[in-house]
Amino acid sequence: MLHRIGNTPLFHSEFLSQLAGCSVYIKADYLNPGMSSKDRPALYMIQCAEKDGLLHPGDTVVEASSGNTAIGLAMLCKSRGYKSHFFISKKCSEEKREILRLYDAELTECPSSGDMNDPDSTLGRAAAYVRNTPGTFFCNQYFNDANSLAHMETTGPEVWKQTRGEVTHFIAGLGTGGTITGTGRYLKSMREEVQIIGVEPVGSVLQEYYRSGVPGSPGPYQIEGIGRSFLPGNLDVAYVSDIWQIHDHQAVEAAYWLKDKTGFLAGFSSAAVTGSFLQRKDTFAPTDHVVLFFADHGSRYLSKLYNKEWLKANIKPHGEVYA
Repeated sequence: MLHRIGNTPLFHSEFLSQLAGCSVYIKADYLNPGMSSKDRPALYMIQCAEKDGLLHPGDTVVEASSGNTAIGLAMLCKSRGYKSHFFISKKCSEEKREILRLYDAELTECPSSGDMNDPDSTLGRAAAYVRNTPGTFFCNQYFNDANSLAHMETTGPEVWKQTRGEVTHFIAGLGTGGTITGTGRYLKSMREEVQIIGVEPVGSVLQEYYRSGVPGSPGPYQIEGIGRSFLPGNLDVAYVSDIWQIHDHQAVEAAYWLKDKTGFLAGFSSAAVTGSFLQRKDTFAPTDHVVLFFADHGSRYLSKLYNKEWLKANIKPHGEVYA
């Protein structure tokens, strides 16, 4: 299973290419064993902790997660003999919770997913738990360098090789900063002109930080897995070309558009990337080679993104569109 993490395929999308008038590719990271890109940093964080002597047989791996990183870690913990305890946000879908329970993970739901200074956040609760519980290791994906290292050593080289060095734009959801920073660092080392673009929900603080150096004011959003109310340590804007924001309802509309046009069920992050690209499809040149990073799959969001009742209750003012 470990050898199946990474080396995910890159598909040329004739449909999106014709629509945008350039070459568009899908980096299908939802084909990792845990069905998300988070398998990559999960593996690196575990391996680095083992190498540094921070993890021992029978220890408990602890993480603050919206779900996908936790699933990657839980899968690895089962195969390597560790226990797991995850501090999840209220946004974590029921599908992710059920998978984590199947891996015998202990789950603690927290009121928010704020930074370490908030004692009730996933990060604050996870850090406190580790401080007070022997035999635990806190992965801390937001500030663990192994997160971005995983993408610098795997995702970036894969994209470069699979596009034969022709990639001009890499567009991915932005949450912990690991994907954008690690992939961007590698691709820009190969050709500085490659555009590295992060996508986050309206209400996240990172676009304002990128533009002004000061994090914006956090606001509510329903998109799961990307966006932040604080500045993650893994984000290095030196490798970022731009950050795009998208409204909840626009990501939902993109998910249903993609389903109706292609039959593919995009996850929340992948839908946000698709929607942001569609909004700007007329800005690309015929010679561009655009890689859309599909980090997750819609099967993890059947109770939310593809649930008509949840949409009507939570996605305003356009929830009625999906009635």
